Amino acid sequence: MTNDRSALISATDLNARLQAGTPIRLVDATFYLPNENKDARALFEQAHIPGAQFFDIDAVSTPSDLPHTAPTPEIFAAAVGAMGITADDTVVVYDQKNMFSAPRGWWTFRLFGHEDVLVLNGGLPAWRAAGYGTADAPTRPEPTVYEVRADLRSERLTDKDDVSAALAAGHSVADARPGGRFTGTDKEPRAGMRSGHMPGAVSTPLSSLLDQNGQLLAPEKLADALAVVDTSTPVITTCGSGVTAAGLSLGLYELGVESRVYDGSWSEWGREASGLPVVEGD
Repeated sequence: MTNDRSALISATDLNARLQAGTPIRLVDATFYLPNENKDARALFEQAHIPGAQFFDIDAVSTPSDLPHTAPTPEIFAAAVGAMGITADDTVVVYDQKNMFSAPRGWWTFRLFGHEDVLVLNGGLPAWRAAGYGTADAPTRPEPTVYEVRADLRSERLTDKDDVSAALAAGHSVADARPGGRFTGTDKEPRAGMRSGHMPGAVSTPLSSLLDQNGQLLAPEKLADALAVVDTSTPVITTCGSGVTAAGLSLGLYELGVESRVYDGSWSEWGREASGLPVVEGD
């Protein structure tokens, strides 16, 4: 089973469309984990695909005690309108490290009914590897009014109560964190987090969906990587803070499966004071 309309675009295809003058809005949605000690915006300003705008996952969010909580329609519309993006535009999202946070940008656009959005497979490294250049001077867009056409948060977003109910019902909850964090052998990158996973969740590291070049696997190999996920039930994806969970949702989308992202993810569930059940091991 595959999706008739892939959400992926290759560097070669993207460059061809841009050279042909096809209107495309480019968005760098890079996010780095706290322990990586990198400034995504500063790195964007040093090198980005010409014409791209920076989509700050932390800033385009609803204020919360959890990191980068999904934005409201109003917050999203104001942010992307300031980037010169309209609801009619074709948007291509990428990130600076192959395939990590760009799917979160893709998923956020889809939360609000913007379906004409693609992910650059392999991100900026793939663009550079194909021999295409970068710019270091940000493009200043003409702000526009972005009109949200739908609010699909109830269909594509979920919370801890929904996750608890899904686990109790035996539905699939796929965890995108690296295996060591899932089993509890590796510490979490955020302070105050317990180690382990939700009882009944399945380990599906985002890295297992990528090839040696950091690109999403071809559909047949992707199906093998996601075989542990029971797609006959409603699927929820989760991770550390709702970013790489969107990568699992992208992989499932490529196989024709829609899923919901647990936005709070381990930042909520794994908190020492959450009182939610945690287990270690496989």
